[in-house]
Amino acid sequence: MQEIHTTADLIRAASGDPLIVWAGQGFAPGVRAWYDGSAVAVASPELSQRDRLAVAGPPAEVARLVTAVAGEVGPSYRPFGDEDLLRELADRVPGLEFSAAFGWMDTAEVPVVTTTTGWLEGDDGVEELLAVASPSSYAWPGRPGVRRWAAISGGDGELLSIAADAWSAPEVGFLAGVATQVVARGKGLSRQVCGFVTAELVKRHGRAGLMVDRDNPAAIAVYHRLGYTYRRVAAAHF
Repeated sequence: MQEIHTTADLIRAASGDPLIVWAGQGFAPGVRAWYDGSAVAVASPELSQRDRLAVAGPPAEVARLVTAVAGEVGPSYRPFGDEDLLRELADRVPGLEFSAAFGWMDTAEVPVVTTTTGWLEGDDGVEELLAVASPSSYAWPGRPGVRRWAAISGGDGELLSIAADAWSAPEVGFLAGVATQVVARGKGLSRQVCGFVTAELVKRHGRAGLMVDRDNPAAIAVYHRLGYTYRRVAAAHF
């Protein structure tokens, strides 16, 4: 097992895998990465509300690497990567249990969206909207890594639809915290907000990514129309 110390070396070890590069977070404080043969693992603390261990590579090599890395960083780090790989790891690594399957989506396209969306100067009204429309959101104002919010507002200034730039890495921006008022749904507002944030992230970082529940086909369809491609991923825990 060899430790990786730079983003350039991580990109080479992971063959440019956007999920792994995103987890690297530009080697922000606390982030560590390793490779063993063709396997790579990135331990990233408090990444999208979890201590995550992003992994990629052949199952046997990744299993060996995960076992070694867990001894370095501790059991709070949850392996995260392609679903088929994570299911194999749960069978190969003692004490590791499969947690959940979901989706990772990313794009390098700048979507063209006509919208009145803009970045908020603060976060007034964001918590209120999330509490009603998306209480399970990982992104909330004030949480580590949540940088800024974009929104469409009504004529009275009330926020109708929002999305956040959160946990973005230098090479991969990240879209999170998407929520729309119930009375404003079905009007294409979330597509406009997500399109605006996606365009901003791609222009700044070169690529944008997000995570989505696999049983949310409406959201997945919106992201597909914005140029995102879907990838089956999963998480496990010790």
